[in-house]
Amino acid sequence: MKLTRHNGRSGRHGAYNPKHNDRRFDLENSAHIDQERAKQNVYWDCYQGFHFPKDQEQEDRIVYSFEQIEQAFYSEHYDAYCEAQHERNRKSGHSNRDRSTEDLWRDKKTCPEESLIQIGTMEQSVSPAVLAEIAMEFFEEFERRFGNHIHILDWSLHLDEATPHIHERHVFDCENGYGEIQPQQEKALETLGFDLPLPDQKKGKLNNRKMTFDAACREMLFDICARHGLHLDHEPEYGGRAYLDKQDYILMKQKEKLAVQDQQIESKEAELEAITIRIEDTEAFVEEVADAAYEQAVEVVTKTVQEEIRNEDFGLIEEQRRIVLNNAGFSDRERQLASRILAGLMNRFKGMTQYISERMAAIFRSSEKKAEIKEPIKESIRDRLARSQKQADELNARRRTERGMLPKRRQQDMELS
Repeated sequence: MKLTRHNGRSGRHGAYNPKHNDRRFDLENSAHIDQERAKQNVYWDCYQGFHFPKDQEQEDRIVYSFEQIEQAFYSEHYDAYCEAQHERNRKSGHSNRDRSTEDLWRDKKTCPEESLIQIGTMEQSVSPAVLAEIAMEFFEEFERRFGNHIHILDWSLHLDEATPHIHERHVFDCENGYGEIQPQQEKALETLGFDLPLPDQKKGKLNNRKMTFDAACREMLFDICARHGLHLDHEPEYGGRAYLDKQDYILMKQKEKLAVQDQQIESKEAELEAITIRIEDTEAFVEEVADAAYEQAVEVVTKTVQEEIRNEDFGLIEEQRRIVLNNAGFSDRERQLASRILAGLMNRFKGMTQYISERMAAIFRSSEKKAEIKEPIKESIRDRLARSQKQADELNARRRTERGMLPKRRQQDMELS
């Protein structure tokens, strides 16, 4: 099985809202959520502790939402920072830069980070009890190691979707230069002792302390899973690269899909090329094919004319011979004379047939007549080539369209269905 730990802060609609996690929305509009099984979910937050929807006693008392809990935490811990910053803004004439603790909670840079933890897939996963036990051990270890600067605000175990999984939200903070506690990720990780993956290189998207922190969290999870007898695939969820966040992974998968489509298109193009003419000089090819077609046409026509003339001439002579031989009014001597005359006519007609065929061939082979007859042949060949080229152009256009479908980098809502 594979261990999955996704991290994210914001999506298309801004910072993630924990309403999805504690089910504070209309479940009837979410087909992927089983409303009956939602009663088996488990919720925890840093102020109220555990909350079990199926516990009737808890249903009778007020339970604050994750959104209220998180805003209360921000107000309690970062109000002093906001007030002091307001004073500094007032003195510098930039009161328009004032922000409330709620603004910090909604800002993409200072809002809580959300992690999704899942072991297995729809086809095979650990039991909810094992997942919950592993998660609680992980959160305890997380608090022990990082709790001074990374605070778990809330988490939920969802059993109402296809695969059991956990949503957990935390915030990074650290003392700033004025001695105030301020939500800031990089400074908090630096204070906790996390180095850059490549210390001798410039900090950036593929070289930051968050990468080192995430790797440490994964190792913690793997160690806890091993203690529970689970043997998991250690390859990172996002493709085994040094580091890929969720959006990079999505783009990578889209590129892989397009690569497969490219191969399919190239295969179709190869089939088309087998039909399409693969020579540089198309007109030369047309001329060559037209010549061959013309020669065959002349030969067929000449033979046909010869046969028709011969058959027609011989038929007339044979008819005259039959009339003479069957006429009782002719003497034997007259019949012999008529036979000799008809035989001479037969030979004469043979020569005339050959003469006509030769004249036809001469006419067909004249440059003017040849050009006149070949032009329709050439036009037919050009039409076929044009149709083949049109098919190739359509394939290329489709390929460009499919390549253009690769979207620009965008944030995705963190929601497992």
